[in-house]
This record gives sequence, C-alpha cells and structure tokens, in this order.
Amino acid sequence: MHPTSAPPRSRGDWGMRVLQPLILLAAMWVVRVLDAVLPGSWVTAFGIQSWVVEGLDGILLSHGLHTGWPHLLANTIPFLVLGVIVALDGIGRFWAVTGIAGVIAGIGTWVFNTPGTVTVGASGLVFGYFGYIFARAFIARSLGHGILYALIAVAVVAVYGGSMLAGIFRAADGISWQAHLFGAVGGAVAALILRPARPVRPARPAERF
Repeated sequence: MHPTSAPPRSRGDWGMRVLQPLILLAAMWVVRVLDAVLPGSWVTAFGIQSWVVEGLDGILLSHGLHTGWPHLLANTIPFLVLGVIVALDGIGRFWAVTGIAGVIAGIGTWVFNTPGTVTVGASGLVFGYFGYIFARAFIARSLGHGILYALIAVAVVAVYGGSMLAGIFRAADGISWQAHLFGAVGGAVAALILRPARPVRPARPAERF
C-alpha cells in the first residue's frame, strides 16, 4: 500500500472550530443577562473568593461571570479573536487550552490575591489564549509550522501585547493582575502539555561496502 495524504478539511470542519469560542462567549452573555434580571448576585456567589474555601468553586465558574456590561464588552472582542485563533488548532485543543488556562488562572488568583477578594471575568482565559499562541511558536512540530505560529504570535503581540503587559504589570485598581498573569502561564503550560509530537524520520538504510 502507498501512503496517502490526509484529506483536506471541509468548510464545515473549519466552521465547527470557529463555532466553539462563539458558543462559550454566547454562554457568557446569557449568564450576564440572567445575573442582571434575577435576584441576588452570581458574582459574589460563584466568583473566586481568595483564601476562602467556599470560594474554590469560582476557579471553574468565575470565568463566565462579569461585574457588568462594560466588563463583558471589554472582554468580548479579544476573547473572540484569540479564541478563534486557538480553536483553529482543533476543537478538542480549544477546550483543553480553555480548561488548563482557566484552572491555573483560577488557582493562582485564589492563592495570590488579597484574602477575601472576589474575582470574576473572562480575562484569565483571554490571557491564557495569548500565552498559548505565543508559546506555540516555540514548540511547533516542524520548522514550517514554527514560522507560521511565530508570524501569528508577532501579529497578536503587535495588536494586544501592550494591553497584555499593562494588564499584568500596570493593572488599574480593581483589575486582577493575578488572573492575567496566571492565565498567561496557564496558556503556555497548555501549549507545552498539548505540543504535537515531532514526525519521526525513517532511518536511512545501512550503506553497503
């Protein structure tokens, strides 16, 4: 049998990939509407409450919550842009990166933020996607893929790099630099864990003398 190349991906396959961050973003908007119209506050109930055991559930739930519409709007565009770039790597990879970055961002925030502080928002995931895209350029499975991801990383850094650095090192009062920093770390960790195996080159036949 002769080896054959993988079939080209259909438009539907690419569409399903792009749909993943849209689904997650739509869920955030639905949650914001429900939190606005229903009594009580989901932010205080399900956010990360640092150093409080009852606040540990926020490590998973806080990323879909926002303090208000301006907060959600500020996260929407970068989440969508960076999330789509990650999702183009694959549906399973997108959700794996989201989970790994979200958990590391949540744990880092819970441990290193001021005790009792409540933290919510998708910015930890946004920084996670940024960290993944940046780290992916250094661990691609081939030189060609490495160059491609490097170009993507350069474009992302050019557009979002300044705001990302400011979000970590010059975060304004009320902004969790911990979620930003550990989100970026989580994204880089995800890139390392999910790095593709490099193709094994067939051994050269032994030379005859």
